[in-house]
Amino acid sequence: MEIIPADRFAAPDGTAHYVEHLRVPALSVGTYSIPAGGADPQGPHTEDEIYVVLSGRGRFTGGDRTVPVGPGTVLYVPAHEEHRFHDVTEDLVICVMFAPAEGTAG
Repeated sequence: MEIIPADRFAAPDGTAHYVEHLRVPALSVGTYSIPAGGADPQGPHTEDEIYVVLSGRGRFTGGDRTVPVGPGTVLYVPAHEEHRFHDVTEDLVICVMFAPAEGTAG
């Protein structure tokens, strides 16, 4: 077991920041942080993805749908779908799960 200190969630330079915590062939899990007012530069992934918002507030657009997000919001993004967080009003900390592991579905 690994205990992950909360300061590892913080974006070190005020930009979006992803830290992977677990990788096995079937999935990978990490934390993604975006500071208030920050941008989400990510593009579509080759794997399905689940986001669980742990803290913070903002909005999320996936495909043609935009929704508000806050603690407890769970989002599913199918592989290859355009998506991003935006209008971040409170620092976001998000648990991210990829299946299979990020970058392996090519």
